[in-house]
Amino acid sequence: MIDDVKADAENKMKKSIEAFKRELAGIRTGRASPALVEPLKVDYYGVPTPLQQIAAISVPEARLLMIKPYDQSTLSAIEKTILKSDLGLTPMNDGKVIRLPLPALNEERRRELTKVVRKHAEETHVAVRNIRRDALKDLEEMEKEKMISEDQHFKGKDLLQEVTDKFIAQVDQIAKAKEAEIMEV
Repeated sequence: MIDDVKADAENKMKKSIEAFKRELAGIRTGRASPALVEPLKVDYYGVPTPLQQIAAISVPEARLLMIKPYDQSTLSAIEKTILKSDLGLTPMNDGKVIRLPLPALNEERRRELTKVVRKHAEETHVAVRNIRRDALKDLEEMEKEKMISEDQHFKGKDLLQEVTDKFIAQVDQIAKAKEAEIMEV
């Protein structure tokens, strides 16, 4: 019983970590990354479609993204989507592909981005703690219904805390690495 609650909580915490990693992938660093534009939704014949489904995204140089649509008629729609996004990038359209040059980040922008990373890390901490809280409620209900003893309840609490601490440390480690990547000149 306790192992089931722990395994369920651990699984949910892993999913929170994966979501956190996806969030961080979209934060711009000094290098070009396809993850920067992949979540953008392009109006494709009236349907908002993820960019990676309608175009090939490549990184020919460290500070350049190249977007080659599978259907040339979507070129202007992709360009408009990039301009509307909060990426702050100006696409260069040559009629066949869109090139996105990434300007070097200045010190002020780097600091802003590290604050964004910290904010996402704190949101993930909260998510992990909420998962722990829900699992603790499950343990309390099991004890009330006499499915587990009081000793097992406390043992389960300790196990959940260990798992929570492990995932919180993992979030901090990921955030620290991303901050170092952003501050790298």
